[in-house]
Amino acid sequence: MSKPDYYEVLGVSQDASQDEIKKAYRKAAMDNHPDQNPDDPEAEKKFKLAAEAYDVLKDPQKRKVYDQYGHEGLERGGGGGGRGRGGAAAGRGFGGIEDIFEQFGDIFGFDRRGGGRSQRGADVRYDLEIAFEDAAFGTTETLDIPTRSECDNCDGSGAKPGTSKTTCQTCDGRGQVQHSQGFFTLTSACPQCDGEGEMIPEKCAECGGEGVVQEEHEVEVEVPPGVDDGTRLRLRGEGQAGLSGASSGDLYVFLHVQPSETFERDGSDLHVNCEVSFVQAILGCKTDVPTLEGTEEVTIEPGTQHGDTVRLRNQGIQKVKGRGRGDLIVTVTIDIPTELSKEQRDLLKEYAEVSDISIEKGFFEKVKDSFS
Repeated sequence: MSKPDYYEVLGVSQDASQDEIKKAYRKAAMDNHPDQNPDDPEAEKKFKLAAEAYDVLKDPQKRKVYDQYGHEGLERGGGGGGRGRGGAAAGRGFGGIEDIFEQFGDIFGFDRRGGGRSQRGADVRYDLEIAFEDAAFGTTETLDIPTRSECDNCDGSGAKPGTSKTTCQTCDGRGQVQHSQGFFTLTSACPQCDGEGEMIPEKCAECGGEGVVQEEHEVEVEVPPGVDDGTRLRLRGEGQAGLSGASSGDLYVFLHVQPSETFERDGSDLHVNCEVSFVQAILGCKTDVPTLEGTEEVTIEPGTQHGDTVRLRNQGIQKVKGRGRGDLIVTVTIDIPTELSKEQRDLLKEYAEVSDISIEKGFFEKVKDSFS
């Protein structure tokens, strides 16, 4: 039985930030904790599965492996995996009452310890076209990515050089204000400083007070061998820069593999056609066929029929989710000549006579003879 998707387990998207994943895990842990659901095996199962998912998605290296190769990549040692259902991972990540209240602070967009609002940088998509051979063997590409980076003029503060931010007088630097509504006291982000807790009297001329500027930067992308058309590579932190010191977004590289003029791909296997004459098919022969590394000699056995195949082991595509390579499957096609010389026709007629093959009678005459 296949494992469920870790993102679906926590109810988040694949683009979710670490904060979003953390929030989702805490909610799942609170809702399904065994202490809150005694004698409920289904809740306990969800609790352990949420812990397993969080153990992978909170770790940048494990998450990178999981995003590219799924559960099989983790099971084969690419990042460690989730340590099983209900193993050591189930006891970690739930920090108690203090963590719960910290989480409630995150819901309202401010840091309960006094920090201001921050905004994670946006993710960036890049469509990369690569040759069939590069997909087979892997390659390294250097991309020019338009992105927002920290402003050098103000060192990312957003304030004019020589000046600095000032404490917001409305919220006294807390980034939040309180107001009463009936019996309740509600807390929300400060409207004056937009939850920052600070104001910029004089904005930087280069970035307009944003602290970031638009520019291009080079990113080196390692394309692993065996990728297929539509494969998505994720490069953490290579997207748009975040605001107010927040983390950068991610870069998603979508691969578009050019088709091969020689091979047809089926997963990790390759297919290629090999044309032989009808004489070679009857008598057998040796012939060269193309492979990814060049050519290789194959044996066509006597009596080979049109559509028969020869399999060359480990001559296919590198398996991304596993070890080794697929196979190269050679399909034999038989060339029937459309024009013959008199000598060739005479020889074939002689062969037909020796083999008691009639070439004069029509179909209905043959049927009639079979009943006589």
